[in-house]
Amino acid sequence: MGVNNQVKIAIISIIIAIPLTSYSVWASDSNLKSGETNENTKLQAISSFYPLYEFAQQVGQEKVNVQLLVPEGVEPHDWEPTIQNVQELQKSDLIIINGIGFESWVDNLEEMNYQGIVVDTSDGIFINKNKISKDTSELQVLKENFPESNDPHIWLSPVLAKTQVQNIADAFSKSDPPNQKFYQKNAQSYIDELEKLNLKIRNDLLTCNKDFISFHDAFSYFAYEYNLNQHTILSSNNPHAEPTAKTLENIINTAKELNLDIIFTEDTVNPKISNVVANEINGKVLVLSPLEISGNGNYISRMTENLENLKEALC
Repeated sequence: MGVNNQVKIAIISIIIAIPLTSYSVWASDSNLKSGETNENTKLQAISSFYPLYEFAQQVGQEKVNVQLLVPEGVEPHDWEPTIQNVQELQKSDLIIINGIGFESWVDNLEEMNYQGIVVDTSDGIFINKNKISKDTSELQVLKENFPESNDPHIWLSPVLAKTQVQNIADAFSKSDPPNQKFYQKNAQSYIDELEKLNLKIRNDLLTCNKDFISFHDAFSYFAYEYNLNQHTILSSNNPHAEPTAKTLENIINTAKELNLDIIFTEDTVNPKISNVVANEINGKVLVLSPLEISGNGNYISRMTENLENLKEALC
């Protein structure tokens, strides 16, 4: 082959190679940008506290970026967002709340000019602010059971938690229609797990005693669902309230009258008060967690731990 021919071939090779190299660089850069875009186009959701964070993760999985608003280990009662929290809220597409007044700061979102969607997971659960709406014919019964109740702890009833999960799935589906089937399928799978939990609690407690003493007024809906009678050391929905001497005397008398020998405390409070009551009745203290903060395990495993402690107290 002549020198001229070799030069021509070399030139042609360079001419061909340059576009290919350019395409390779462009494709690599394009893929990177595409990856960034995919990440940026994920739904950005903020859950107000732990149980809703887990519910949202179960539904959204890899297609939703879910953040926890109240920091891990921080009790959410009366928590207020910082300026940094407000900035994070502004960036989110959805804010997932429990409702029923649990997140007092939600009323300020309008002043914050928040442009996203607030997902109230209590939608469909309550009539007239705080009455369970499983069936409107049961409203009178509910009024008798909860005459003055503003208990927001709906997540402690697996039956009501199913509605919360479905509300989250519906909100994700509305905000991201192409992935509607994905969200609804995930929600149904998790709702099935919650139903298994519900049936286990119902069956395990069916023949047991009905009265138990919780630390604060957190298990109203749980007790209603499983035909139990909740008595509380604190009548408040806030676990950090202080009981009076008269309150302690009354609950000690209640425990003696009902022959109870187990008093419950919680995983986020000092057990000292529960120990005082237990000592007066020669009983002991176990934990009944309201699951307000993250801990070892997940929602179902921690609710199962609650069940085991209730069985020790009641069965």
